[in-house]
Amino acid sequence: MLTAGKKAPDFTLTDDKGTTASLSQFKGKKVVIYFYPKDNTPGCTKEACAFRDIYDVLLAKGAVVIGISADSENSHAKFKEKYDLPFFLLSDPEKKVIKEYGAWGEKKLYGNSFLGIIRSTFIIDEKGIISKVFPKVTPKDHADEVLAAL
Repeated sequence: MLTAGKKAPDFTLTDDKGTTASLSQFKGKKVVIYFYPKDNTPGCTKEACAFRDIYDVLLAKGAVVIGISADSENSHAKFKEKYDLPFFLLSDPEKKVIKEYGAWGEKKLYGNSFLGIIRSTFIIDEKGIISKVFPKVTPKDHADEVLAAL
């Protein structure tokens, strides 16, 4: 996983409308990138809705929010509409960015090990440097943790 103080790798992915978005287009702003396993699952919905609920405060602090998963653009569109999510959801079906940021790895559930997306968040400063990393987060109070770190 990438660490604080490193330059955040640039990427270009598509959003729920098929439009491309790149990290570099947000230079000069703080960026909150959160990696999550799957649209419309309980934990991921809780996390997304928590970011939604404080989105105006994050914007006031000069931050842009980007959620990234391996789900399709169509899945993201339905997820955004269902929960009125105002921020970017980007699709990484090949898991290239997910792996580059170290958000792919071994997980355990009910005693079984498998590879999957590790719920993690990166705060990137206005110059493109990672200022804070939240590895293996839990959805419940995570949005508030991010807000406190900004």
